[in-house]
This record gives sequence, C-alpha cells and structure tokens, in this order.
Amino acid sequence: MYDRKIEPLETIALLVAGGRSERMGGGLPKQYREVDGVSVIRRIVKTFMEHPEIDGVRVVIRREHHAYYKQALHGLNIIPCVIGGKTRQESVRLGLESIAHFDPQKVLVHDVARPLASKRLISRITRELEKKQAVIPALKLADTVKRAEDNQITETLLRDGLVSVQTPQGFDYKALFVAHEKACAHGLEFTDDAAVCEAAGIPVFTVEGEGSNFKITSSSDIKSMEMALNMNSETRTGIGYDVHRLEAHGADIPANKKMVKICGVRIPFSHYLVGNSDADVGLHALVDAILGAIGDGDIGTHFSPDDQQWKGADSSRFLIHAYELLKNRGGELVNIDVIIIGERPKISEHRLVMTTYIANLLKIEEHRISIKATTTEKLGFTGRAEGLAAQAVATVRLPRHRD
Repeated sequence: MYDRKIEPLETIALLVAGGRSERMGGGLPKQYREVDGVSVIRRIVKTFMEHPEIDGVRVVIRREHHAYYKQALHGLNIIPCVIGGKTRQESVRLGLESIAHFDPQKVLVHDVARPLASKRLISRITRELEKKQAVIPALKLADTVKRAEDNQITETLLRDGLVSVQTPQGFDYKALFVAHEKACAHGLEFTDDAAVCEAAGIPVFTVEGEGSNFKITSSSDIKSMEMALNMNSETRTGIGYDVHRLEAHGADIPANKKMVKICGVRIPFSHYLVGNSDADVGLHALVDAILGAIGDGDIGTHFSPDDQQWKGADSSRFLIHAYELLKNRGGELVNIDVIIIGERPKISEHRLVMTTYIANLLKIEEHRISIKATTTEKLGFTGRAEGLAAQAVATVRLPRHRD
C-alpha cells in the first residue's frame, strides 16, 4: 500500500487512462491488455515509478475500469487512483485537483496509451522544467501534410515549423492548474494540456520526442508495440546453485523456536542452516541466478563470506541488491524458478507463502514465480539430511545495447 502520510512531492506524474478503446474492436480496454506478458498500463506506470526524478504517480481512470486497474497494478506502491470525468480535459483537471494536497512543484501529464515513453524522454522534460513552465515532446513532420474534405484534397500545408506532439507533457503545477480552471470556467475544450496553457498565455517549449513513443489506438498498434519490444530488448537466463549444511538446534532452544529459513519463510524444524548470513539456500541460489543473467559475478563477489558485516544478515538484502542491479540496467524480471533439494523439511505447505514473500519483496506478480522441491532418493548429503541444496533459474529482459 502507498504511504498515505501527506508530505510534499515535488514532481508527480499524472497518467490518464480513461479511454474506452472503441477503435480496438471491443473486449478488454487497450490500457489493460497484456503485451509481451505485461499490461500496457503496468509497463508505463513502472517506467515513471522507477524514474529517480518522479516522486509520485497517480492514475486517472474510468469508474467502470476499477477492477481492471486493481488487477493490472497489483503489488505496486502507487498513489491510489482517482476517477476521471467525461472528457480527457476534465479528467486531467480532476487529477490535478486530487494531488493539490501533495503541494507539487511540477507535474507530468501522460497518456497511458503511449506505453513506450522512455526514461530518457522523461529526463529531458524534467530538466527543461527547471527553467520553463511548460515543456512538451515534439517530432518534426517527415510526411507531406494536406487538408482534405469529403476525401478530396483542399490544401497542401507547408511542413516548415510544423511538428507532431506527444506526451508526457511537463508543466509548472500551479500554472497548469490555473490554466485548466480558466478553460473550465469559459467552457473551452482543447486536445491536449499544452493547448490549455497556450490559451492561458503560458509559453510552451519543445524537446525532441521519440518515434517509439507512439499512441496505441488500434489492434495493429499492439502488434507494433510487440515488434518494438522485441527489437529493443533481449532475453537472458541465469542459473544459481547453493548448498548449506544442516545442524541440529541446541537443547536450550525451545521447541517453538526451532526453525529453518528457506526462501524467506521460517519453517518449524529440528535443524537450521549454517552459514555466515542467515544461510537461506533458496534466496542465495536466486541471487546467483539474477546476477548470472546480467553477467555481474556471483553472490560472493558482492557479499564476501569473509566479511563480518554480513554475519547473520537477512538474505532478502542480497536479493534486493541483485534485483536493483537488474533494474538499474533497465531490465525486468520475466520469471524465476527455484527448486529446493533435500529430504526434509517438507515445504509443500509453505510454497505459497514463499511465493508471496518473494513477490512482495521484489514487487512482481506471483505468477512469475515458481517454487518447488525434490529429493535425491536418500542419496548423497541431502539424502542423509546433512544439508540442503537449491537451484534457481532467472529469466530477465534487458535493453539491447548496440555499438
């Protein structure tokens, strides 16, 4: 849950997601459809959430889409959504009203239907907002532009000085809010927030937009999005393996305190795992799998077993570190698969708790996590219950870097 304590947030992203998707042929609204395993809305919300210059994200939705919204953004620590109005302009105005108590200095308004806006584009806009009141991304027109009526050309326009504009559009919060109130008071309706500012006499400046930041309006755009994701990313797989020795709890340990920790969950057991940290064999294998997928050494490279600062450390710290390294490279976790190898303890009744623990820790969907166990038919050190082993596979998607 988002921390409801009211505190100033300097820069807020206001994402507009009220479209009906009438040109998509019915069914699930486009913003909630999954493309390459991630919903359109979740992908762009995470882009803004993970940007270092964005302090909060609020989404404006249609009332009848609330169930879709909850499912698509489950597990994300986001400002609760707000219900929009009958038009996009009214929805933005209501969204601006709803964040006033955060006392923002800047606001970025973005259409969720543009899910491929990059963090680089967001940075260009926020940098310019340090010295301007209104900044929008724009692209020079490459095609000849004509005016047509009843399928007949009536005029050819000169391309010089013409641009197509995109979102996110960045503004001084108070300036945009006042401009929207003026437009509402005079019954004026505009196609974007830059036009609202223009009508209020606020100068609007441009930064370079992105060709990949296209708007999804039809089914063919969904296919274009799939192609863009595949062209600009690569899938990698890492494997992790870990072993820790089991040792019996001392006689002085009360029976209800005798536990072993596996995949973040404490399980009643007569033995515990021995190691410099908490010896969580499952999480250690998972850390190595993620590090292997991004080509960044192993758990010992980052957390030396000889370093006493990690003595007794919770292995969740190691997993979060590996996951942050992945995110800092612009990557995302597609799937993780962990298998615990040993005769006992039995983990079948604890699998769901383990899955939920890791999902909450990494803020990913539970359906991306698989945890299971097997035995070695009483062979070897695991068969003799002298220790536990774990193997993990992590599949990640990373931006494709070209020379």
